[in-house]
This record gives sequence, structure tokens and C-alpha cells, in this order.
Amino acid sequence: MSKTRLQHYDVIIPKQCEGLPVFTFAARAVDVARFARIERAGRDDGGMLQGFQRPQIAGHIREIRDYLEKPTAILPNPIVVAFTGSVTLEPLLPMDGAESRFGRLTIDVASGPPGWIVDGQQRFTALSEMRGREFEVLVSGFICDSLEELQRQFILINNTRPLPKALVYELLPQVGDLPHRMSNRSQAALVTEALNYRPESSLRGMIRQQTNPKGVIRDTVLQRVIMNSLSDGALRLFADDNRLLLDRGVHLISEFFHAVRHVFAEDWEGKTPKTSRLVHGAGIVAMGYVMEALHVSTGSENRDSFARGLRLIKPRTAWSEGEWQFGDERRRWNGLQNVPSDIRQLSFYLVAELKRSLAEVEAA
Repeated sequence: MSKTRLQHYDVIIPKQCEGLPVFTFAARAVDVARFARIERAGRDDGGMLQGFQRPQIAGHIREIRDYLEKPTAILPNPIVVAFTGSVTLEPLLPMDGAESRFGRLTIDVASGPPGWIVDGQQRFTALSEMRGREFEVLVSGFICDSLEELQRQFILINNTRPLPKALVYELLPQVGDLPHRMSNRSQAALVTEALNYRPESSLRGMIRQQTNPKGVIRDTVLQRVIMNSLSDGALRLFADDNRLLLDRGVHLISEFFHAVRHVFAEDWEGKTPKTSRLVHGAGIVAMGYVMEALHVSTGSENRDSFARGLRLIKPRTAWSEGEWQFGDERRRWNGLQNVPSDIRQLSFYLVAELKRSLAEVEAA
């Protein structure tokens, strides 16, 4: 095929969704590269999410390429490509006027590849690395009317495979109309994103996400804190209004962790989950319950008020050295693990100590 601005393919059009045209055709890897791209998930300078594909797996690509270079190799699995524009699909009407399953696809590549590979990036990369052999691959394509629809289809198509959950959770805030089991985490992911990338956030850059692998606090851990609060805590008042959630909800959590960082500075700054249980999954979730207890008991909403309460329990903590005294049980500081029983024990202990300390202050 000559490198003209228009590429033409005869396609098969299966009868599926009327509002989302689907088609299948064959193409060489070099031609697929002209009309489709791999957009890896990342962040721009302003923290906005760009793309959606996971990182490549070099070993897996090498295995596929080595296999495809064999003369007996076949690849029945298609590359799935989504288009959001610059394509036209024209059904071919048979002579007898019956409904046709065949059509003509025209792709305009004048402004670059208009398609996005949503499944099969490893296979496509392996094909692209082959030398000295022409190999056609099946392409299954569909046309979306928006980038949001494309991202929705990416999540749904890949949900049956071990797609990294962290990547799915980062994409959720960009997409609506998802199954309940996905959408119920969408708000938590939205708040987590704001906390990680807003300049004024006390947690800016500290949350480990697919697009921020250098973060210290796991995004799924912080999302658990947020979901608990949305369900039964301080954030439930904002659960029906994302605008308020991103304003007052994000501010509340940011103020609390600003106080945590200040009061427990020696257990926070420069620490990792291995060197301090304060930034560990168990510690973050447990401190989420402390935030709720302070909000209920003292009406705390800003860093100074939160800090006054946190100072009361500081002498009774052992985040990075010493031992925890859980009644008759003593636990080394690093003996706490990110498991339900330990999280529950630590949460009950911290909230009980806080309430006891607040009662003592009130009685004094």
C-alpha cells in the first residue's frame, strides 16, 4: 500500500451494537503503525492523566517475536483498535438489496494515527520488531464518538485480563456509566488524584500510582480511607456532589495529613512503609479512623485543630521504633502488617486512646 493520506480496507462488519460500529480486517504491522498508536498512561506537568496503556513487558514481547519469526507461526488473536475520528465506514450493499456484512473502511492519516490500540499492544510491538518477513495481522476496530467512550471500552475489554488495578483506578474518574463494582471506587480515585497532583495538597507526589511509581503511600490504601469516609464519615455530606467533594473533601483530608506530617515528622519525612508504619497501609487506614474521630469529637477541619488532637496520642504510638501496648499484648513497631486483623486492632487502639485523652483534657 502506498503511503498516501488515505488508507482503504475491505472489512467484515458483524452485527453487534448499532451505536458502536465494529469491523474486522487484515493489515501489515507497518500499516497498522500508520493508523494506530500506543498511548501509555502518564501525567502532564499539570497532573492531568494522559493515555491509558500499561508499560510494555519486554520479556513477553521477545517471546512473541521469537515465535512469529518461525515459518510455521500464526497469530489468530486480533489487535483491537479504537478510532475517535478521521475514519469512515461504508457498508457495501449486495445486488439483491439484502443486509450486507461487508464494508469499506477509509482511514485518513494526514494528521497522524487516528486510532488507539486498546488491546494487543505486546503483539503489535513484537510484530513491529520483526525483520525480513511480511506478516499480516487481524485488526478488530470500532468507532467511538468521544475519548471517554474509548476509555470506557478499554476498561471493559481489558477487565477479563490481569490489568493492573492501580491503572484501572486511575482511569475511573475519566469515565462514567460503568458497572457498579467499578464506579463505586470512582469518587475515591478522583479524590486521590486531586491529593496527589494539586500544588496545595499536603500529599502532593507522595501517593504511588501507575503514573507516579515513586510515591510512598499506595493509592489503593488512601482510596480505602476515602471510601470509608464517604460511606460513614466526614465525606458522606459531599458524596452526591463531586464539586464539593473536590473542594471541601480534598481540603479536609489534605489538612489532616498536613497535621500528621507535622506532629509525627520523625515518623513521616523520608520514611517508607518498611521504615515507618505511619506511611504503611495499616497506619494510613488506621489514621483515617482517627481523622473521623477528631472530626466528630472536636469538629476538626483544619490542620491546627487536627494537630491538637494528634499530639494527645503521639506519646502512645510506636510508628518507627519501640513497641505498641495493646492491652496485655505487646507488638514490635514493625510487627503490624497490612491485614484486616492488624488494621482493626491498630484502629481501635488509636481511637480509644484519643477518646480517653480528650476526656482527660475535658475533665481537667
